[in-house]
Amino acid sequence: MSIDEQPSLYAAGEQASLSDTDERPAVMDAGQLRQALECLFFVACEPLDAARLAELTGAEQAAVEAAARQLIDEYSGRGFILRAVAGGWQFTTAAALAPLVEKLYKPKFQQLSAQAMETLAIIAYRQPITRAEIGEIRQVDVDGVVTTLLEKRLIKEVGRLAGPGRAILYGTSEEFLSFFGINSLDDLPELPDDRQLTAAGADAAEE
Repeated sequence: MSIDEQPSLYAAGEQASLSDTDERPAVMDAGQLRQALECLFFVACEPLDAARLAELTGAEQAAVEAAARQLIDEYSGRGFILRAVAGGWQFTTAAALAPLVEKLYKPKFQQLSAQAMETLAIIAYRQPITRAEIGEIRQVDVDGVVTTLLEKRLIKEVGRLAGPGRAILYGTSEEFLSFFGINSLDDLPELPDDRQLTAAGADAAEE
């Protein structure tokens, strides 16, 4: 065989690479799927939902959900657990060990002031809500606090009021759910009544 007739290793490698890229994810059995999800949850910085996991693994969403439930049971009682968060799943620290982790690493949202936390609670329970309505409950100017919560992406604009002024309506974000470790707003504690929210705003105004 002449040199010209010899197959090109570069061309063969390039063809193999293109072929590999076009292949769909390999079909996994139940054990392999659990391992794959475990790996993805471990490296992810955000909750992963069933649709995204199915896309990544090539598995059916029902199989992904079943595997996630098995991993929740498997990690129950350990130092970190798998939780349903913001419509997906994420590894989180066991609540009892949170103080220990905080000695090593303090989350960036830990610096929220009492006023910011009170404003965030009002938005969470009353959303959608305008700045004027928040200020009426707290009896203080809330422009700076709302801006801070927007910068930290704990709240977001969710629409505008109809009528003159078209005031912006605010609601909580997925980052809010993730930060507080809840799956949906239905997991929030029982809604405080108007007197409790108003009292909280009055207390803050007096400080």
